[in-house]
Amino acid sequence: MIENFDTSGVLFGDGKRNKIKLFDLEDKTINIKSFKIPNIVNQVAYKYFRKSKARRSYEYANKLLENGIGTPQPIAYAENFKLSGLEKSFYISEHLQAELTFRELVQNPDYPDHENILRQFTKFTFDLHEKGIEFLDHSPGNTLIKKIAEGKYNFYLVDLNRMNFHDDMDFDSRMKNFNRLTPKIEMLAVMSDEYAKLYNKEYEEVFSKICFYTNDFQFKFHRKIEQKKKLLFWR
Repeated sequence: MIENFDTSGVLFGDGKRNKIKLFDLEDKTINIKSFKIPNIVNQVAYKYFRKSKARRSYEYANKLLENGIGTPQPIAYAENFKLSGLEKSFYISEHLQAELTFRELVQNPDYPDHENILRQFTKFTFDLHEKGIEFLDHSPGNTLIKKIAEGKYNFYLVDLNRMNFHDDMDFDSRMKNFNRLTPKIEMLAVMSDEYAKLYNKEYEEVFSKICFYTNDFQFKFHRKIEQKKKLLFWR
């Protein structure tokens, strides 16, 4: 599958940054993520000094499963090296078909069972934090949500190559970990209410911190977009 990646398989997603393809293997669907070729500095770094994104994805997936955190079942990772360093790398897992991602909750406030799913997602995030897992790419497209019974959902993390593991996560680190998910105040309010109950904190304190870090992220994000637009204009 890896040897014939460019000419076979079914493209999954837009493939703008990294490319994901699906392959059939006996009775399973295999998901292979091909990471874009790194710049020359990172090619050297990934060969001699740092683990590649593919290797980290595989190792972190296994660590998540050891901690009882959902993620598609990891299978392997592969790395192709040349003299200058790492060229191509791949992360291989079983493909998990889910009903939605967190993004659908952001885009559609009328999604069925919206608040219940949001509260269960918050509990899922709380469990991550309790286990010292800081998922640095905790963003709308990176949590798959699968309905397993009426009113009951399981959550699975994807895009796993950026994580920190702590003995304990302090309050600010926990609150900052929500900053990429949504700018919608009504969703932040629900998540703050649920997290406050789980963490035995006052709602106002949780809500204030989550809003602070979300607003800070949104400001920096939009400023970065504006700067890129200006650079493109002058070019």
